[in-house]
Amino acid sequence: MTAGTGDTVTSTLKIAVLSFAHPHAIGYCRLLAGRDDIDLIVTDPDGATAPDAALRGEALAASIGVRYVADYETALAWGPDAVIVTAENSRHRELVEAAAAAGAHILCEKPLATTVDDGRAMLDAAERAGVTLMTAYPVRFAPSFVDALARVRAGQLGDVVGIRGTNNGKLPSDRAWFTDQTLAGGGALVDHVVHCADLLDELLGALPTTVRAVSNRLLHADDGLQVETGGLVTATYPGGVVATIDCSWTMPENGPTWGGLTLQLTGTKGNITIAPFAPHVSGQTVDGQVWEGVGDSLDALMLAEFLDAVRTGRAAVPDGRVGLRTLQVADAARRSAVDGQPVTL
Repeated sequence: MTAGTGDTVTSTLKIAVLSFAHPHAIGYCRLLAGRDDIDLIVTDPDGATAPDAALRGEALAASIGVRYVADYETALAWGPDAVIVTAENSRHRELVEAAAAAGAHILCEKPLATTVDDGRAMLDAAERAGVTLMTAYPVRFAPSFVDALARVRAGQLGDVVGIRGTNNGKLPSDRAWFTDQTLAGGGALVDHVVHCADLLDELLGALPTTVRAVSNRLLHADDGLQVETGGLVTATYPGGVVATIDCSWTMPENGPTWGGLTLQLTGTKGNITIAPFAPHVSGQTVDGQVWEGVGDSLDALMLAEFLDAVRTGRAAVPDGRVGLRTLQVADAARRSAVDGQPVTL
């Protein structure tokens, strides 16, 4: 068991995945299961009362070959070196605080929380316990973003003056909690603003000074949803840099993939556009339509960062402070969309 940040762990790491609520948990489990250096368990006690019929709990764990335990208390009593929190957004705080109290390092799914106050409390809990709190932002590990970031820092674009980001996807209808205001904290603004906000945070190194947003429920209007399904955010950063984020659930249900993310950087000497999820193979086979992404698994790169931080005792990147800043951007966007006024940070 890891005592806290600064210790080095060289033996097998004990990892507990807390909840299957977020489908990313399935991918994380598949990447970690079967590794000789990882002892993996999962628990999903809230799956039995989930507001949909998606496969959850012990049955899902069995289908991917992961050992299952009954509840969060049992998982933490097992003494994990680290946990991955993939519960509904509104449950992040209680699970992060419990994991920190148990001395476990934490990788928390995005967004960090549903409120800024909860996010601050989570950071405080991790700091008091001396454990790492990392936010799950895999896109910053994309080789295309790493390359773009290096070019910006080398001055190849001159001064960055504008950024246009998109993070569009399908309506996550297989997990009904994504469109539950209480469990998710909002809709498309909450789900997809934060990934682009993380990239902007790394590129610009600052919170925006003002955030403006508009949203609507015109997409998927027949579903009667009570959260926004489309949104556009404009953020002004120190020095006057203006960034926009289209976070709408615009990929149709019959689309070939979940969606995608793009980022266009405009500078005084040039511009760069990246699309980390664009490389793929597509076509038709005897089994039907094929559309498969190729290249590095961004989740695998993110998990490698987290596991190395746990083993070496160093801070993980992006840490909980990045998670809090990006949550502040999403929260400001949500408030601006409701009030129709810009929000100052």
